[in-house]
Amino acid sequence: MHSATTTTIAKRLIALFLILTAAGCGAVAPESTPIFTGRDLSGWKTPKYPECWIAKDGVLTVTNNAERKGENLTTLQSYRDFVCQVDFKFGGGTVDSGIFMRNNREQIQIGISGSLKRDLTASPYIPGKGYPVEAKGVQELLKLDDWNTLRIRAVGKTYTTWLNGEEVMNYTSASAIEEGPLGIQLHGGREMTIHYRNLGITELVPAR
Repeated sequence: MHSATTTTIAKRLIALFLILTAAGCGAVAPESTPIFTGRDLSGWKTPKYPECWIAKDGVLTVTNNAERKGENLTTLQSYRDFVCQVDFKFGGGTVDSGIFMRNNREQIQIGISGSLKRDLTASPYIPGKGYPVEAKGVQELLKLDDWNTLRIRAVGKTYTTWLNGEEVMNYTSASAIEEGPLGIQLHGGREMTIHYRNLGITELVPAR
């Protein structure tokens, strides 16, 4: 009897651990919700330069040139604590993109930093601080000619990122906005193409 009870308790503890690990402490993760239809930009604010944002066959292709200004593609919906996951693949040119975190200031970088002139994928850009920490192991994990998967967890003021299944960064930003829309950056003044697919978000619900 004692052995059976111990086994049951152990199984429950393992299940609880897995839930908390997936969602972050004190939160429960429901199912992921797609935020890109793969066909059009439903659910996003209409961009100023629609020719830069082409949705077709499940892929969002984002392009720019040296003459055109940049802009951000922003969700209509706002989010608090969440896990966002997206696949991305570099196209031509010098790619400088990223995912804006609940505002149009703080972002998780994808590609080459315009200021540092090197790849800082999965690292946080914080205005006034630049890149206060750099994601670790990206050079070994990043696939330059194939699809990559970036996972971002935002809980309160803390950002955690995974690249192709490996945790690479954790940072708490004192200036983080804790509720707002997500955005995709298109940097201005450069030739670049990047492809996105499978954009999804899991909103984390505080445990009761």
